[in-house]
Amino acid sequence: MKIKKLNPEDFEQECTTVWSFARRGNWATHNSKYRGNWAPEVVRNLILRYSSEGNYLLDSMIGGGTTAVECKLLNRNLLALDINPSAIELTKKALDFDCEFRPKIKLMVHDSRCLPMLENESIDFILNHPPYVDIVKYSDKQIAEDLSNIHNLDEFCDEIEKVAKEFYRVLKKDKYCAILIGDTRRNKMYQPLAFKVMERFLKVGFFLKEDIIKHQHNCRATGFWVNKSKEYNFLLIMHEHLFVFKK
Repeated sequence: MKIKKLNPEDFEQECTTVWSFARRGNWATHNSKYRGNWAPEVVRNLILRYSSEGNYLLDSMIGGGTTAVECKLLNRNLLALDINPSAIELTKKALDFDCEFRPKIKLMVHDSRCLPMLENESIDFILNHPPYVDIVKYSDKQIAEDLSNIHNLDEFCDEIEKVAKEFYRVLKKDKYCAILIGDTRRNKMYQPLAFKVMERFLKVGFFLKEDIIKHQHNCRATGFWVNKSKEYNFLLIMHEHLFVFKK
């Protein structure tokens, strides 16, 4: 596939703990059709800061393929997993373009909670954008293991802890693992899901290197929820936490 623009124009790496990308990147095959996909600016910043060309990366919830596209553009090898076969198919299509690099990018339908294909301390950098409980359901009930089908916050965190243990096992010592996660509300009360997830990563042995606040833009139904916010007296959640952990 021929692409008009392979890389972003005037890209600069972020140097603070607050990131805001008002306009989502549209280079290569990136698009925002896959709901909940993280912005390519986030992925590019993480890859450039925490990995080097030729490194072996892991994204075990590849979604619409953003990480895979950036790995191809930036010459990083990647194991891309997802429990949903449709996500793997979307990623295959997203990788169908020509560029100067040909890194090894392997795609597999697989559960993040068990990674038997990876040896201990074999990964140079992990980046992951898990579902925020069941706010966006990425598959129907037929894929029972899909984390986006879990409603209970504690149950969700128990399963994320299994993911964190595997991440810790396969990551090399002194290397980094980045997780983008947001919060939610239940019964009109704020639920700090991000911090609950952070605690599980600390529990398995990671250290917290950075807590980056990412501003959310162009959320769906924002106009509708603005009116609801005023009517029922609650604030709209417009930020996410991008945690960077070190092993």
